[in-house]
Amino acid sequence: MLMPIKPRNLIGFFFGIPFIWIGCDHFIRPEIFDPIVPNYLGFPRLWTLASGVIEILLGLGIMLPPSRRLTARFLTGFLVCVYLANLNMWLNDIPFNTTVLSQNGHITRLVVQLVLICIGLWLAELIGRKTSRELKSEVK
Repeated sequence: MLMPIKPRNLIGFFFGIPFIWIGCDHFIRPEIFDPIVPNYLGFPRLWTLASGVIEILLGLGIMLPPSRRLTARFLTGFLVCVYLANLNMWLNDIPFNTTVLSQNGHITRLVVQLVLICIGLWLAELIGRKTSRELKSEVK
């Protein structure tokens, strides 16, 4: 008999794909990511490549149920940290891949980042999980 697919397994799998894809893109086209690295960090290519490696590893880890909770916690922190590059783009009108985003574009990007952070928190089982009290009341 087939086991039912758990929602966190399904979402974790599909959530990991774009992180792996974007992480690979950091190596294929690093020149589009370098300009958005905040100047105070220095060495933009290093940060571009390092974040690419991290995105690939986190994308793989989030796809695998045994490592999902821990990986999702790291991924959530990573998403908060890399938003500094998006904020740098916004505050300094830096184009990404030759495109300067409008105010609405930056707000949309912020909302998407917040949604990704919420999904990461859910996959980490830090939000959206039932408390022991709720589970006990369901049994009654």
